[in-house]
Amino acid sequence: MYEHYFQCPYCWEEISMLLDPSIQRQNYVEDCEICCNPIELSIEFINNDLESFRANNLEQ
Repeated sequence: MYEHYFQCPYCWEEISMLLDPSIQRQNYVEDCEICCNPIELSIEFINNDLESFRANNLEQ
């Protein structure tokens, strides 16, 4: 597993998330552990290295 820190696009608090590098491309929605708003996550790994990470609010 890969631990990644990022800011919530709603409350701007820093949160951490465990990512699975065995899945090359991932797109899913997960609630912020602080403000509970839904965050759309887009993640890409190349050769088990994190290549891209986007966390967007669903109101855009």
